[in-house]
Amino acid sequence: MKVPTGPNGPYRLLARALTAGVLVSASACSLPGVMRHADAPPIVPPATSATPSLTDAQAAAALITQGELGGRWSATQGGATWRDGLLKTRTDMPDCQRLLDGLYAEDLLGEPTGARAVVGLDESGNAAQLRYQVAAYAAPSEVDAKLAWLRTLPAKCAQFTSTDVRGGQLNVTVVPAVLPGVGDAREGLRLTMSGASPADAGDGSGAAPMLTLDFAAVRVGDRAVSLTNGGLGGAAQDSTQQAVQVGTQRLQDVLAGRPPTTAPATPTSAPATPTSAPVAPLTGRPTKPPTGRPTKPPTSRPTQPLTERPAESPADTDNTTADTTDTADTADTADTTADTTDTADTADIAQEG
Repeated sequence: MKVPTGPNGPYRLLARALTAGVLVSASACSLPGVMRHADAPPIVPPATSATPSLTDAQAAAALITQGELGGRWSATQGGATWRDGLLKTRTDMPDCQRLLDGLYAEDLLGEPTGARAVVGLDESGNAAQLRYQVAAYAAPSEVDAKLAWLRTLPAKCAQFTSTDVRGGQLNVTVVPAVLPGVGDAREGLRLTMSGASPADAGDGSGAAPMLTLDFAAVRVGDRAVSLTNGGLGGAAQDSTQQAVQVGTQRLQDVLAGRPPTTAPATPTSAPATPTSAPVAPLTGRPTKPPTGRPTKPPTSRPTQPLTERPAESPADTDNTTADTTDTADTADTADTTADTTDTADTADIAQEG
């Protein structure tokens, strides 16, 4: 076969093929709907919120105050000694050990990932201590997982034994605690710990030491309030519920930008309304108000030498009308001293007539 040369030779054919390829590529780039690499949008990382779910100022403003729990509470004077002696104990039950460790470290809800604020209060009646915390966490599901685990403990740790640092045996019970229906989710526990025998008593009284401790947690979005309340003298359940109720409402108010709701420690009462008129001490009837008339001064009249009765004077006749008027006033009120004197004068005049 003869290979064509000249204008129709192999080099001419190769040049035509290359030209056709360039034209097809240029046409494809100009067609609508065909995206070139240069037209692809840049990859933008997902936007993250610059505003935290809870600021330090909000966490501090959401803390409860001692006045909202009553006059028995005051600022704490420091951690109680029973924390090391009773909470820092060991047991061979994993969930129960996790509970004891969490109560001692005060992190049963896990480590907060955002702002937090804490306040401690002491109660003068039974020497209880209350620790209250407001904190932000990574996600609501993280808090809910901790609450779900806490809900299983009254069954898993209903009764167990732990050993303190001196080798003493302690009996521990865990029961649910009733909380107000506030927040998005909530859970409460009451732990009671006592010596296994009277010999474990540290004060020599023969009575085993007793610790009663409430734990409560309420989730509001990805924020949560949590508290422990109790001591060797017991834990007042109403104080736990009051702290949960007031504290959750305060957090919700702060997050919504509303002034925090406060609960007065003692209700205020209106002062007593004074009575409109004084009453007589013996009869209890209202006394007649002053009339503005001058009180008739008592008179000393001479007596007759034979009868020793007051002698009649011309002035008595002139005063008969006035005395009669005073007698009527005396009958109406019967409580004023001046009118009673006038009544006696009128009786004397009638006897003389």
